[in-house]
Amino acid sequence: MTSSFEFNTYPARLSDVERDKALKVLRDGVAMGRLSHDTFVRRMELALSARRADELAVLTADLPSESRLSRVVFGTVEAVSGFTVRLRRAWQSERLPKLLLPHPDGGRPLRIGRDPANGLRLTHETVSRAHAELTRQGGLWILRDLGSTNGTTVNGRRVVGAVVVREGDQVGFGHMSFRLSVN
Repeated sequence: MTSSFEFNTYPARLSDVERDKALKVLRDGVAMGRLSHDTFVRRMELALSARRADELAVLTADLPSESRLSRVVFGTVEAVSGFTVRLRRAWQSERLPKLLLPHPDGGRPLRIGRDPANGLRLTHETVSRAHAELTRQGGLWILRDLGSTNGTTVNGRRVVGAVVVREGDQVGFGHMSFRLSVN
């Protein structure tokens, strides 16, 4: 008696790398104007739910693959754009007024805002009465937004709750900006 075994083989599961490549092609298609936003969203959903490589291939078949020349051109444009942003930030940060960090032995938080009772009073209309608080905890400076109307930022990012700050960071209270300094 001879027995035969049959095994059902299934195509290999898609890797994240394959899925990311397809999503990149779709994003490039939108950037080049070859796909509408609605088509992109629908194809992206299909790419994320695809189980086989041929399903991904169908989604990107009508889009040209990126040539070496276009990669070089886009890479150069990206590098130049990034350079101008970094240059603008560096230029602005050097021109910002300094905000001296309080002496670490003070122990009390530095309140910042329009209220005259604050340790640092800023009279600009975009600064809230109790805007932010700077404290020293465990050797680190912590900046906490106190529910201000126009927000507190550190290096261009809005503070939600509290964030660690260091010397040289750019901090903003409403539309007023400073560079943190220890001297």
